[in-house]
Amino acid sequence: MKVLRETQFDGLTPSVRGKVRDIYDLGDKLLIVATDRLSAFDVILPTPIPEKGRVLTQISLFWFSLLKDVIPNHVISATEFPPPFDRFKEELAGRSMLAKKTKPLPIECVVRGYVSGSGWKDYRTTGKICGIVLPTGLLESDRLPEPIFTPATKAVTGHDENIAFEQVVKMIGKELAVAVRAVSLELYRRAAAHAEPRGIIVADTKFEFGLLNDELIWIDEALTPDSSRFWPATRYRPGGPQASFDKQFVRDYLERMRWSKTPPGPELPPEVVDATREKYREAYRILTGHELTQ
Repeated sequence: MKVLRETQFDGLTPSVRGKVRDIYDLGDKLLIVATDRLSAFDVILPTPIPEKGRVLTQISLFWFSLLKDVIPNHVISATEFPPPFDRFKEELAGRSMLAKKTKPLPIECVVRGYVSGSGWKDYRTTGKICGIVLPTGLLESDRLPEPIFTPATKAVTGHDENIAFEQVVKMIGKELAVAVRAVSLELYRRAAAHAEPRGIIVADTKFEFGLLNDELIWIDEALTPDSSRFWPATRYRPGGPQASFDKQFVRDYLERMRWSKTPPGPELPPEVVDATREKYREAYRILTGHELTQ
């Protein structure tokens, strides 16, 4: 099984090499390639996860197609690529998208249906998340009465910071802030309603949007294990952290080895790599109803 840690296309250099994705700027378009790199605690680890990039891309394409009536998305093609990238179809297959180039909004559009992660920390301290007052007495991982929009800054390094809706208004204007809140909540509700009967609870997720000719466009990735908390519905028990479909095995291993969480990251043993790969593939199978093809 071929693993792609980073793209190498005869001297072509990506405009951005992120934690997971290599992005090539083609003028009015972008070529986005999801590699098999894995980051944990904001450090890119030396050990890739086979097929991870393909899973992330195929799950995103699934959601972009399923929810295209809610908002337009940036996908142009996931099978046809312009020169000179058309010569590298084998490397790009399954893990790449040719996308419209937009002006990204400077916020992470997070929606939470459950109180977990940084939201749980904020709730324990203030009784609120992003300024939204929540019922008293909630347990960790409790379902919220209604999904809430909890935006965050886009941190270049380190963690994003939760912000109040009023700050979003100051950053992008009231009309656009109201629009992204409404569409984020609708995307989350639709996705959660699809996933839960199939066995996955979408506890929370992060959306990104951009503007193209003043039109709001859904960009980046869509409801993947990297941008969401997916919990197995059969194992859901409020009152603590939940089992998940993402980097759980990696995080647990790193916590056990008492790594300092600073670069360089440690190599991962084969059993952790295999378990993580299978969790990503399982999330794809449950959400789409079929196996990831080889």
